[in-house]
Amino acid sequence: MSMDDRSRLRQGAAQLGMELSEAQQDALLHYLALLVKWNRVYALISRRDGDDWLARHLLDSLAVLPYINGSRVIDVGSGGGLPGIPLAIMRPDVAFTLLDSNSKKARFMTQAVIELGLKNVTVVDQRAEEFRPETGFDCIVSRAFATIADMLRVAGHLAADNGRFLAMKGVFPEQELAQLPLGYHADAVHILAIPFQPGERHLAVVVHDE
Repeated sequence: MSMDDRSRLRQGAAQLGMELSEAQQDALLHYLALLVKWNRVYALISRRDGDDWLARHLLDSLAVLPYINGSRVIDVGSGGGLPGIPLAIMRPDVAFTLLDSNSKKARFMTQAVIELGLKNVTVVDQRAEEFRPETGFDCIVSRAFATIADMLRVAGHLAADNGRFLAMKGVFPEQELAQLPLGYHADAVHILAIPFQPGERHLAVVVHDE
């Protein structure tokens, strides 16, 4: 990764209201280099996502950081580790689980976690419907599901009491929010301003009805 990448990362993080330590910058850029390298063989990221991976993936993931709460977070359908690995780099005090049923993607995430020395990350190679952890999660985050209803259907059981579902979306997901399953409601929808990226980005926060 070039000095330009480091400069853009710092600048983008500053636009998100974050100041990155040198160690955090090193880890995030190391992860991005691994993602680019392994993607050539494992197709971790769709070609449709464009060439600006730093903005499209790193900064996009970091934009969710202010909305992470609790001590246990699961990234469902994590794929190449997004947004889970960037978030775990920033929050070493939080235990992250990266869940994906694609063995190649889980293998990459496991290798990345080892190379980055992330002690707060567990990779699980399993379908969300079949994963039955002993303890629920405070935050269930995903940027991969087709609809919020799909996310709740396959991962609803993973939430702890008062757990929150964070669904990353493009345009305001009005239709998806109108089709939430019984027992859930939207707590908030936040606009995410992703540095260096045009287009709309939103984060829908969904919770169980009390």
